[in-house]
Amino acid sequence: MKKDQEIKMLKAFSDANSTSGFEEEFVKLFTETVKDIADVKVDGMLNVYASKKENQPDRPVIQLDAHSDSVGFITQAVRPNGMIKFVPLGGWVKYNIPALRVKILNRAGEYVPGVVATKPPHFMTEEERNNVPDVADMSIDVGSSSREETINDYQIDTGCPIFVDVKCEYNEKTGLFFGKDFDDRFGAAAMADVLDNLNGEQVDFNVVAALSSQEEVGLRGAYVTAKAVKPDLAIVLESCPADDTFTPEWLSQTGLKRGPMLRDMDTSFLPNPKFQQYACDIADKNNIPYTRSVRTGGGQDGAAIYYENGAPTIVIGIPVRYEHSPYCFSAYQDFKASVDLTVAIIRDLTKEKLASFSQF
Repeated sequence: MKKDQEIKMLKAFSDANSTSGFEEEFVKLFTETVKDIADVKVDGMLNVYASKKENQPDRPVIQLDAHSDSVGFITQAVRPNGMIKFVPLGGWVKYNIPALRVKILNRAGEYVPGVVATKPPHFMTEEERNNVPDVADMSIDVGSSSREETINDYQIDTGCPIFVDVKCEYNEKTGLFFGKDFDDRFGAAAMADVLDNLNGEQVDFNVVAALSSQEEVGLRGAYVTAKAVKPDLAIVLESCPADDTFTPEWLSQTGLKRGPMLRDMDTSFLPNPKFQQYACDIADKNNIPYTRSVRTGGGQDGAAIYYENGAPTIVIGIPVRYEHSPYCFSAYQDFKASVDLTVAIIRDLTKEKLASFSQF
């Protein structure tokens, strides 16, 4: 893709409303994006399988993975005063939630704007000023004055999904995106861009780009896609949290404009070490910047694919500042380097090199 097409795609992907279990809007957008360059199927869990059109029978398979969901919320109940009691979908920190602008998909299929309500400081006690309430005590206000009005007029009740409402912006001067849900819309965009780069090209492997659902609530979709695709090799394209604003320089392993992060460890995953080193060697050969990281937190679809199937798996991460918050920064050049590295691996890989990842 040309740069202007990539930027347009990234902004559209970020703006889409898609939280765990409610990925339909983004699934439609992704399938529309790749339908001319891949054979697309969607299963009942809203996992998408986009197979490279040049795939042939009886060849080893590379599975690309990105996930379609982002962190969000779901309506648990409507309070007597019309406020909405909600439950998080995915890993939120409560400090990032108060005063958040949201939109709720109501029973009529319409988006209703709302805000996570906060008491004005004029009415706060000293203790309230210095503490953030638990999520269970927070409420979303849509402007209603009663439970009946919220349910009957706004058509919002138990089970309605709630999305962060932030528009994505791109600054050409700085090369930075600012918006929501970069985890993992930028990984999904990278996956679409890889398919576009390889369109019409013969490689030694079949390529299936699987967009998995419900990653943020337990990697659920990736367990299903791994069983369906049965890959011989997997590359996970995951937006990953940057640590460059709060970690000492000697310890910082993921930062803006430093290239993708190749993950050596997180709480759920250790990659195939030979495949990991091969990816680093390919990056060095092609002058693609990257970092390596050992994380004591986090998890991603690579764990589900690797441990479900046993195929050598790595994670190529696109750095994102303030992940799992309403507002994120990410750099175009890191996105592009992630695409370039993935394409370089697929073009270079042979059956012999694949076999070497499992030899000892």
